[in-house]
Amino acid sequence: MQVQAHGGGVWSIPVPIPDNPLGHTLIYLLDTDRGPVLIDTGWDDPDSWGALVSGLAECGVEVSELHGVLITHHHPDHHGLSDKVRDASGCWIAMHEADAAVVRRGRDAEPSVWMEYMVGKLTAAGAPEEHVAPIREALSAGKARAVPGLRGALPDRAIEPGELVDLPGRRLRTVWTPGHTPGHVCLHLEEQHPSNLPGNGRLFSGDHLLPGISPHIGLYEDPDDDVMTDPLGDYLASLERVGRLTPAEVLPAHQHAFTGAPARVEELLAHHETRLQDVRQLLVEAPKTAWELAVAMEWNRPWDQIRFGSRNIAVSEAEAHVRRLVKRGSAEAVPGSDPVRYAAI
Repeated sequence: MQVQAHGGGVWSIPVPIPDNPLGHTLIYLLDTDRGPVLIDTGWDDPDSWGALVSGLAECGVEVSELHGVLITHHHPDHHGLSDKVRDASGCWIAMHEADAAVVRRGRDAEPSVWMEYMVGKLTAAGAPEEHVAPIREALSAGKARAVPGLRGALPDRAIEPGELVDLPGRRLRTVWTPGHTPGHVCLHLEEQHPSNLPGNGRLFSGDHLLPGISPHIGLYEDPDDDVMTDPLGDYLASLERVGRLTPAEVLPAHQHAFTGAPARVEELLAHHETRLQDVRQLLVEAPKTAWELAVAMEWNRPWDQIRFGSRNIAVSEAEAHVRRLVKRGSAEAVPGSDPVRYAAI
C-alpha cells in the first residue's frame, strides 16, 4: 500500500503491523490551521516508525511539525508509536477516558498481574490445563511479559463524546463507539466531501466499521473489576448510532476507504445476529463453557490451525456473544457449574 491523498487536506499512511495478516494500520493525517494532526500512530516497531516518518515526508510534513494526535483506541497498532511522536514533536495526545484508564492500569501493574488474571479467566472459561500450563510455567519461572499495548503513552487530553475537537479550521466531532474497546471513538469530519459525494461528511472509523471484516469483540479487561460487561451489546448499539450519521465516505484504520456506511452497518448487525443464533443453537444441543463454545464455533480457519494467542481471543469473543444472549434472556449460567457452563433458555 502507498500513501494516499483523500482530498480536502486528508491523507492516509499505511504503517505495517509486524507478523499480522492485516498487514497495515492506516494512519490519517489531517491539516488544521494550527498544524497537522494524526489520527492514530501505528505499532511501536522500527520498521513501522520508518514507514510513518517517510509517509509524513511524502505528505510534505516533518514529525516535528505535528500539532496533535487523536487516538481512536488503545490497541498497540493504533497507539504504539504515540510516545515517539510526542517526543519528536511536543504534540498533545488525546484519547477517550475509558481507554486512557486501560493504559493507566497497564502502566501501573506488573506483567505478572495480567498473566495471573489471564490464567484465572481462561480457567473460568473451561480452558484445558495444557493450554493454561505455558502461562503458569512462565509465572513460576519469573518470566512474566508485558501484554502489548498495555504500557502505551499516557494521553494529555480527553476525547469528549459528542464534542467538536479543538482544531481551528476544522469541524471534527467525536462519536463514542464502545465495543471493540470500552473507549473506542470514531471521528466525524462534518465538512463537504471534496468530491461532492452525497452524504454527511467523512467518518474516521478506526476499527469500529471496516469494509470487509468484523472487528474483534471480546471482553473488557480489568483485573480489579468483576462487573459483568456486555461488549457485544455496546458494539451493536454503537453500530446503529454510526449508521444514522450517513457519512458520504468512511476512512477506516484497515483495508480501504469505502462508501455506503448504512448498508455496511446492516451487514454487520445481521452477521452478529446470525452468530448469536448459532451460539444459542450450540447451547440448545448441550450446556457448554466459553472454551467449548469457541471450539465449536466457525472461524476463518479450523480450530486446530488457530494459534495459542488467537485461541485466547476466540474464547473472549465466544464469551462476549454468550453474555449478550444472557442479557437478552436467551441463555443462562448453569447453577453450580465450575467451570461455568451456559445453557439455552
